[in-house]
Amino acid sequence: MDWNRVEGNWKQLKGKVKEQWGKLTDDDLNVIDGRRDQLEGKIQERYGYQKDQTRKEIDDWYNRQSW
Repeated sequence: MDWNRVEGNWKQLKGKVKEQWGKLTDDDLNVIDGRRDQLEGKIQERYGYQKDQTRKEIDDWYNRQSW
C-alpha cells in the first residue's frame, strides 16, 4: 500500500474520508493532514475501535479507492 497517494491528495480525499467516518470533524481532518497514524488515532478516539479493527477499516477504504 502506497500511503503517499493519500498524503499527496489529502485535500481531495477529505470528503471521502468524511463520508466513510462521519464522526470525524473538519478540525480532525485538518489535524490528520493525510497522516495514517493520525487517522488511525482519530478513528479510535471517535468510534472506540481497537487498533486492529481500525487498521482493517482503513485498509478496506484505501483498497476501494479508484487510483
